[in-house]
Amino acid sequence: MQSGTVVGTATATVKHPSLQGWKLLVVQFYGVDGRTPDGEPVLAVDALGAGKGERVILSSDGKATRQLMHSDTTPVRWSVVGIEDRT
Repeated sequence: MQSGTVVGTATATVKHPSLQGWKLLVVQFYGVDGRTPDGEPVLAVDALGAGKGERVILSSDGKATRQLMHSDTTPVRWSVVGIEDRT
């Protein structure tokens, strides 16, 4: 698992059938200081309703993502498993 900030969303006119109906987020990971970007942004599926600017927790567990999406052939690697609560 890794945390990052949602920097935007992605849309596609042509996509894998398993992605129909899923919200796609662009998420930037950060280094241990929480401010320095760490690598290129990644694409993640979201079933929790995260929005731009929110910090999220992502999982790269392929088996769990395939179960979430009900597809053994989905090309998705990252999925949102939590949204940071800022109180």
